Amino acid sequence: QVQLVESGGGLGQPGGSLRLSCAASGFTFSHYAMSWYRQAPGKERELVASMPISGVTNYADSVKGRFTISRDNAKNTVYLQMNILKPEDTAVYYCNTRAVDAFLRTFDYWGQGTQVTVSS
Repeated sequence: QVQLVESGGGLGQPGGSLRLSCAASGFTFSHYAMSWYRQAPGKERELVASMPISGVTNYADSVKGRFTISRDNAKNTVYLQMNILKPEDTAVYYCNTRAVDAFLRTFDYWGQGTQVTVSS
């Protein structure tokens, strides 16, 4: 079965950096786009960054120029490098992949989430 396990969250300083990792298993990792979402208290879950199998990565306007998504297909892992952290980056961060079956039904798979808190 599909498993996504995030790690690397914690307390970050404003202006500092954190790196999140998501280890994937149960599917052919290199065949799927991967994304990072986040959910702050009282807010809806939002897309932070997405990386297709090939092509251009996509970022939320709020993180452009500060966050970088990358993947290592040999390690079945996707990363989110977060630089120039801001207090508004505080949220639970989730790893995501989406599958589409023969009937074009979509299935979203999520990790358990990792807390990122940005505070001095």
